[in-house]
Amino acid sequence: MSERYLVPTVADMRALGQALAAQLRPGDLVVLAGPLGAGKTVLTQGIGAGLRVTGAVTSPTFVIARVHQPDRAAGGKIPLVHVDAYRLGGGADPRAEIDDLDLDASVDESVTVVEWGEGVVEQLADAHLLVRIDRPTGGEDTTGQDEPRQVELIGRGGDWTARLADLEMPVGCTRVGASA
Repeated sequence: MSERYLVPTVADMRALGQALAAQLRPGDLVVLAGPLGAGKTVLTQGIGAGLRVTGAVTSPTFVIARVHQPDRAAGGKIPLVHVDAYRLGGGADPRAEIDDLDLDASVDESVTVVEWGEGVVEQLADAHLLVRIDRPTGGEDTTGQDEPRQVELIGRGGDWTARLADLEMPVGCTRVGASA
């Protein structure tokens, strides 16, 4: 199942992340794809806010992976593992590098979000949500300006079709299409 939405602002991208967080549970893998500046980290910030985790969710580009524990005082229950696979792949097999990170040890108890993970991390879970983010105007955005993004949510395996059907989209987001 695939659903496409137009997400007009940075605030709406964060709100989409929070809406997605309401559908997430321990063991979920979320794979983010899109060009530099598409909004992958902003979406993950929204997921972190929705999961009520501790610490600022920032791009883990140089550390590769960050674990954010749930803020129990704020009602958080699930840890967030935030991974950036952008710098992986310098070797012959980026999947082997992912294996070296030993992420599968935390996948069962956490929500794992992997930026730049398409084609690299799907083996970490039997099912996953692929989120593709594109700028309708094309190219990379490094300005941080509000500019609409097209977000495609693709459930792969498991019960993602049902969960995506139950997703409550933020007010600013507009559905632009779906496919089976």
